[in-house]
Amino acid sequence: MKTTLAHDERIANMVFASVYPHYINKVEKKGRTKDDLHKVITWLTGFDDCKLQELIDEKVTFKTFFAVAKLNPNAHLIKGVICGYKIEEIETPLTKKVRYLDKLVDELAKGKAMEKILRK
Repeated sequence: MKTTLAHDERIANMVFASVYPHYINKVEKKGRTKDDLHKVITWLTGFDDCKLQELIDEKVTFKTFFAVAKLNPNAHLIKGVICGYKIEEIETPLTKKVRYLDKLVDELAKGKAMEKILRK
């Protein structure tokens, strides 16, 4: 599936802080913790807890969030379908990065082992 320009722009302009509480709720409902979520975010982006909180407080968009992130070199190993899109077929780099994060959160919520989520 190919994403549309409107879809990509909507994702780029979403404020990370508006989505973050949904990530927390999703993983906590399934018995995982905020610390688990932060491990996943840190693995993908390189952000420590302080930097993550700073970006949340600044209400940065996903565009800015991923512009300052240092993407994990193994992020390309994240595969599968999320929100109806096959990750490996997404052509827009930013949209792909956001879907990487969505997929990791999804795997965490589904109870997948942390070693597998972090592609070790």
